[in-house]
Amino acid sequence: MELFGVPLPALLSQLLLGLVNGSFYAILSLGLAVIFGLLNVINFAHGALFMLGAVLAWMGLNYLGINYWVMLLLAPLAAGALGVVLERTMLRHLYRFDHLYGLLLTLGICLLIEGLLRSVYGVSGLPYPTPDALTGVSQLGFMVLPNYRAWVVVASLAVCFATWFMIEKTRLGAYLRAGTENPRMVEAFGVNVPLLVTLTYAFGVGLAALAGVLAAPVMQVSPLMGQNLIITVFAVVVIGGMGSILGSIFTGLGLGVFEGITKVYYPEASATVVFVAMVCVLLVRPAGLFGKEK
Repeated sequence: MELFGVPLPALLSQLLLGLVNGSFYAILSLGLAVIFGLLNVINFAHGALFMLGAVLAWMGLNYLGINYWVMLLLAPLAAGALGVVLERTMLRHLYRFDHLYGLLLTLGICLLIEGLLRSVYGVSGLPYPTPDALTGVSQLGFMVLPNYRAWVVVASLAVCFATWFMIEKTRLGAYLRAGTENPRMVEAFGVNVPLLVTLTYAFGVGLAALAGVLAAPVMQVSPLMGQNLIITVFAVVVIGGMGSILGSIFTGLGLGVFEGITKVYYPEASATVVFVAMVCVLLVRPAGLFGKEK
């Protein structure tokens, strides 16, 4: 069976690949949206922190014998701890200045992390094995579904939904949103706003590292792997709306699928289709699809 001249199994496999890529886009753009939406910081170090999560998973397995499932928890915690240090020692002093200062600082942090790891591991990819429980494929009749890719999609959706629920539907999320808009009023209720800000940045960093661990068995672990994604992820955030949680999730998943379809019908445009979409959206709606016009 064919659809517009393409065999259905081939089309579905590309759609699955696009959905997997979209899952990474969604988690990474979600972390960026959390940090920008609540802290007004353009975190250009996000790609390096994504890479750091993958490298930590590789180091845990090869140096300490720590398996994938444990590193799925430990790597985000370790990256989050680094985020706490970065926020308390550097970023905190820039909140009252223009966004450009935060962007330049995080760009410097990105280059520092990538440079350090490149000097140790080089630029060639390091293999990371798929967990035994997720090896193999499932026969669906109309296509073959790799188990690990299915896990990536399910895990990403769960993380995205949990993050949205926490920020939009819980008291903690209400404190976070109120603390960014009127910190003095929130502090008057006994809430430690500086601590909330620190934990928010650490959480966004942890999301990036979590995406890195999920990506390790799919991509080659490399100090440069974040560079290949971060520009696309920034485009996703802009299309969805800067600081929009739902915008990041839906746009990341949708553009991943759209990119997969483009690879089937017009492969030459697959590397630029996200940026073409960004230009089109900004021409019609400068605040992004889910952003609020000011």
